[in-house]
Amino acid sequence: MTEQHEQHEQHEQHERHAHRFERGTDGPKVIVAGVDGSESSLRAAAYAAGLARRQGSLLALVYVQPMLTAGAALGVPVAETTDEIAEDLVQYIRESAQRLKGIFEVRWEFHTFRGDPYNGLVTAADELRADAVVVGASEQAGHRIIGSVAVRLVKAGRWPVTVVP
Repeated sequence: MTEQHEQHEQHEQHERHAHRFERGTDGPKVIVAGVDGSESSLRAAAYAAGLARRQGSLLALVYVQPMLTAGAALGVPVAETTDEIAEDLVQYIRESAQRLKGIFEVRWEFHTFRGDPYNGLVTAADELRADAVVVGASEQAGHRIIGSVAVRLVKAGRWPVTVVP
């Protein structure tokens, strides 16, 4: 084997390895941020937007619209109420997202899924092929005892999960 041929072999091998660890492209490509209008979820969205900007990723803002079982709401017509709340919340989140977009200039999408927050985020992360998931810490006292959506996402072990206080 000539020295020139050997150098060519080494260069090709280096190219294969360099491709895998190319600087600046080894971060997540799709970052899913769960938003529900709470302060912690909006901080999570801002944090995720910063990550997406630095890593050149797509930011997918996901709102999981709750599906209440009949009688779960306190004596009000369930479907109308959840839809009204969802409409207001979606509008609020969209406006917040627009403000974030102006600050961070990231590529972003807005998605709504129906279901409970955990299963909705799992479905979203799977369908959007998430590389990372960012959520706000639960602001509900009971979650500290029972386990929050964030804890369940971490236990699922399918994506890196960042919990923003």
